[in-house]
Amino acid sequence: MEDLSHAKRGGLERDSVVATALDLLDEVGLDGLTVRRLATELGVKSPALYWHFRDKQELLDLMSQRLQAEQGMAGPRDGEPWPEWIARRAHERRSLLLSRRDGARLVSGTSPGPAAARMFDAELGVLTGFGFTPVQAMRAVIAIGHYITGFVLEEQAAQERRDRAESGADERRGRRGREEEAAPRERLPVLEAAIREGGPPEGSEAFEQGLRMLIDGMQALTQAS
Repeated sequence: MEDLSHAKRGGLERDSVVATALDLLDEVGLDGLTVRRLATELGVKSPALYWHFRDKQELLDLMSQRLQAEQGMAGPRDGEPWPEWIARRAHERRSLLLSRRDGARLVSGTSPGPAAARMFDAELGVLTGFGFTPVQAMRAVIAIGHYITGFVLEEQAAQERRDRAESGADERRGRRGREEEAAPRERLPVLEAAIREGGPPEGSEAFEQGLRMLIDGMQALTQAS
């Protein structure tokens, strides 16, 4: 991948630095990831890392580009209708963002880079081949991409809250939570019924329904044209 050159500087390879940074992300999260912490992990001084990127933002951009490159571009399989292709790509994207701690936060706050732009253009080409106009294809892919990223942001935030509660790291919040549990709870009958029937709002079934609504909208768009 051209965005992650293999040129050696300071005894390190950029690919190795970025790969280590992604592994460190899993350990400490986006808020805990610092250039100093990464340098310690690599056994070097912080200035050595600036041979590979100008600042932390560029490091985050490179991490995001490497993560997104793992999905790559794959057109529809033989005989695969475009709605099934879109759904498959969406599930792959969700799994990719969930594969790294704070994956959605990382991707949403960084530059996608030229490789992602080429992949985006290829996806638009697939949809125009199925009868979408370029602008319809662009808006549809963007809408689904934003849906996936936003959904995973909520999933990962909920998991982070659960992890904090289980570890007891945030005792003050835990104490406030116990106080709220002791107080009379306001009844939310419709919401409670929805959760009983469909599970938590950030669950897989909820993701699937939202995705299907978007794909159904795409189908309605082509039928109206």
